[in-house]
Order: sequence, then structure tokens, then C-alpha cells
Amino acid sequence: MITKIIHEDKIQKAHKYIEKGESFVIVTHVSPDGDAIGSALGLFHFLNAYGKENVSVIVPNDYPNFLKWIPGTKDVTIYEKYPEFSEQLISDADVIFCLDFNDPKRIEKLADPVLKSEARKVLIDHHLHPVEFCNVTMSYPNISSTSEMVFRFICRMGLFDLIDKNAAECIYTGMMTDTGAFTYNSNHPEIYTIIGELIKLGIDKDLIYRRINQVYSEGRLRLMGYVLYEKMKVHHDKQAAMIALSMDELNRFDYQTGDTEGFVNLPLSIEGVSFSVFIREDSDYIKISLRSVGDFPCNEFAAKYFNGGGHKNASGGEFYGTLEDAIKRFEQGLTEFNPNNTEDFIKHK
Repeated sequence: MITKIIHEDKIQKAHKYIEKGESFVIVTHVSPDGDAIGSALGLFHFLNAYGKENVSVIVPNDYPNFLKWIPGTKDVTIYEKYPEFSEQLISDADVIFCLDFNDPKRIEKLADPVLKSEARKVLIDHHLHPVEFCNVTMSYPNISSTSEMVFRFICRMGLFDLIDKNAAECIYTGMMTDTGAFTYNSNHPEIYTIIGELIKLGIDKDLIYRRINQVYSEGRLRLMGYVLYEKMKVHHDKQAAMIALSMDELNRFDYQTGDTEGFVNLPLSIEGVSFSVFIREDSDYIKISLRSVGDFPCNEFAAKYFNGGGHKNASGGEFYGTLEDAIKRFEQGLTEFNPNNTEDFIKHK
């Protein structure tokens, strides 16, 4: 038995949308991660089991190869590759589910067709400060992942029996990846109640872990060695660390989407480091990933310096400018707060 966190009126309204809808689209954020793909495909399999034959998953751009074993990925449409087809699917939809993002800007070029669509829209998410752009907003930041939210949503509709092994694998993958294999934001006992139910449905959680974390390319391993030896800068006096990589450096190691996944967590294994930032040059902007342990609010740092946000211990942001300027921005931030006194930092913001 799990707590009824989602408000009943939201459950009932979304359930009616599902009952009456014939054409469904599920969208998730740019650079989809495990929770984005897991929650989207978990809901996809559920809707199919419910008898809905016209269900599409659309993502803004490509996602890491280590997620492409997940059941249903062959049916995912990548907007960047098929923009006209994607927009037609959105235009034809009766219901659009928006998963794992709290603001239309997080789906970038998909935002315009989604917002213009007359379809009924349902947001299922766990990030702070959701923008009101959907008919139903289920946003609960205290929940560990959007995949957990999808599980709770299905159960609250009284439709647990429609979760098959495929859906269970998707949901577990999202829960596992968004908690760092249950190493942060994962102390709530009900998470493990849910995992128990997913195991009963036939998932092999150990195999899922290996598929996500032990199938990297040779290039990724060599890049990781380079990052640790050459690129990691530790600020011992600030209990912080930074890794920054240019596109030229990435290309030296035959970079593929997802090859830098988890790099931001590496410095947190150093004793005394409680805050880590990974800065990666992309084609048109600088991507920022932030992680912390304990009470350090990396989401506050992301909001102040990198136009971002997220969870206290796992956040993201972006910077428009050069890689060198992004590094300077990070170092500026380190001079303006004491990681042992987060209250002063929040007041400064």
C-alpha cells in the first residue's frame, strides 16, 4: 500500500482524458535521460495495454545508446530527425502527456507545436515550480522520479493490473537512473515497496543495472581516464570540484551521445568534496550539470549562475558564451558563498 499523494480530482480528470481519447502523444525534455525515457515508455506500454492503439512518444533530440534496449524505444520519434512527422502527430493528438519537465522551454522546438495544439494536456513531473500550461498538472517535487509518478498515477486509477513486464522495466529504469542507483533522493520507504511490486512483475533489476552502467564504449572509458587525470579541478577550500570539456576534446575520443553521463558524480567520491559541476561545450550553448551531497543546494547555484534549476542535490543549467566564460562564471560563484553556510548563499541570491 502506498500513500495517495496525487490529488483525486487530478486522477479522475486525467483518467477521463484517457477513456475518451483516441490519439495520444507523450513528450519529454531535451537530451532525454533515463527517467524521461523510462516514464514515457512506461506510460506508452500502459496506454497500449489499456487498448489505446494510437500512442506516440516524441523526444526533442537523440538519447544515449545505453537506454536503447528499453522496451519500446524502436517506437520513439526523434523530433530533430523527423520534425514534420512529429508536428503532424502532435496536431492530430486528442491528449498530450508532458513528462519529466516543468516548463515548455525544456522541450525547445517542440514547445511551439505542443502549446498550439488543442489537445487536452497532462503534466506529470517532479521538478520544482511548474509552469501552468496543461489542463492537469501533477507535480510533486518530493517524489524521487517521474517514473515513480507514472507508477502512482496508474495505481491510483485502479489499473495496476495493466502494468506488464515491459512497462515495469521502463518504470524501474527511470527510478534507478534518477536516484543514482538509489544513492540519493531515495530514502522514502515507499520507493522500495514499488520496487518490490516491479520485481513481482518479472523485472531483473540486476540486469537492468548492468545494461545501464556496464555497456559503455572504449572511447567513453578513455575519455573518463582523461577527465580524471587532466580535467578535474578540485577546490579543496570550497569543498567543490569542476570538470570542463570542449567539443574538440570530446571529438578526440569519438564522443557519442551519453558518453559523459555520470561524469559529474565522479568528484563526489573524493573525501571532503560536496559539490561537483560538469561543464560541456555543445554546438550552440554550454551545458551545465551540478550534483551535491548533504545540504548543499546545487539547484540554487544553478538558478543564480546558469539559468537553471532542479533538485537540491541534482540540477542542471545552461550558459550562452564561451567555455572559458562558463568556467569563470562557476569560479565566480565559488567566491560568493561558503558551502558550509548555505543559508548565507540563499540570502545572497
